[in-house]
Amino acid sequence: AHEAEDKAAKEKVEKINQADSLIFQTEKQLKEYGDKVPADKKAPIEAALEKLKEAHKLQDGASIDTAMAELNTAWTAASEEIYKAQAEGAGGAAQPQGDPGGEQHAKADDHVEDGQFEEVK
Repeated sequence: AHEAEDKAAKEKVEKINQADSLIFQTEKQLKEYGDKVPADKKAPIEAALEKLKEAHKLQDGASIDTAMAELNTAWTAASEEIYKAQAEGAGGAAQPQGDPGGEQHAKADDHVEDGQFEEVK
């Protein structure tokens, strides 16, 4: 008899946790990429984020679903703009992101990197 109630409660908790995670990730990404997101794309993200925060606070499952969908749609549109900008001329911005990984490989393969630098000189 309580199985359905338990299942509904579990789904609600999972939805709230998903919303919490999405709020955290969005805030983190806005801090990291905020300057690269055009204002016309950033405003819908921030509006959807506020809706999600409100739905999360109220713990309203239907509102959480709607707000998460809006936020994901807004981020998708903004991501396309970010990638376009990087491809068109800010390709240099993409390279530094790859460099830290290269540096890690350089540390792991220290002798190989040194050899490559000497050959280039």
